[in-house]
Amino acid sequence: MTDVRTTSLVHLRPIRPRRVSFGLGTDEATPRHFMRGDLVMSHVVAALSAVFPEGEAYFIRTVRNYRDQVTDPGLKEQVTGFVAQEAAHRREHRQFNDRLAALGYPTPLVDRLTRYVFGLTEKSVPRNVQLAVTAALEHYTATLAEVLLTDPDAQKLFGDDEIRTMFLWHALEEVEHKAVAFDVYQVIGGGPLLRAWTMRLVSLSFVGSISFSAALSMALDPAAYDPRRLLPSVVRLRRSPWLRRDTLRRIQDYQRADFHPGDRETAALVARWSDELSPRIGKPVSMARHGEPQPGSPADGRRPDR
Repeated sequence: MTDVRTTSLVHLRPIRPRRVSFGLGTDEATPRHFMRGDLVMSHVVAALSAVFPEGEAYFIRTVRNYRDQVTDPGLKEQVTGFVAQEAAHRREHRQFNDRLAALGYPTPLVDRLTRYVFGLTEKSVPRNVQLAVTAALEHYTATLAEVLLTDPDAQKLFGDDEIRTMFLWHALEEVEHKAVAFDVYQVIGGGPLLRAWTMRLVSLSFVGSISFSAALSMALDPAAYDPRRLLPSVVRLRRSPWLRRDTLRRIQDYQRADFHPGDRETAALVARWSDELSPRIGKPVSMARHGEPQPGSPADGRRPDR
């Protein structure tokens, strides 16, 4: 069993949830193509949101599997904060996905498929590999989140203020807890070779599943059959901030044997957005006041018996 890299400043920071409730599930003002009318980007973001509830639940379970092996008090506290933050992400995206379903997006189907895939993963691969999958996906989400927090062009794509705020809040907390799953993976003795190979497989499955889900969603949208809407949207997607070379290079950094999420310092970014969003999302609360989701609650990451 190995120690986490204690020189990482990320390891020393407390991670605390925020009490949020966006109520997007009942917002009837949400337009069909909520990304400023952009056809393809609306379906891509909807596909991402559709996988979040079951994805976040899987992240919680795989980290919880090894919580008893975490002896460092700082990391143990971070695990608790990680679970609470991910549970909140799951809840808010579930509500948003309900609204997307009402608009015609196949979010319930994608949700069920995601649940099946993660369930199959938990039944068929060892727990350390399950955690390696979580660490790899957390690197993806943290990288994409940092793009949203640093690139004004990415922020402008969200036309609805409430939807933009929800995604900024989610991005802030993804960057905030970006090292937790990775550090737990190191604690259990996870090595760089398994980590690198897992990332290769995760990259194929993650990009493939989002592409498939977005394509399925677009196939059900009459607007996608209008070339005057579709072709310009495809061109804009190729110029997306999330597809720039620097973003792809940062994702590939994960393959380095000496990689650690804390190598990229983001404390100032987290502090800035925490202050900027505080009038809407509030300040982080202590875990003593917040508490973890109770087993079996809608926010809990554990799989129900059914």
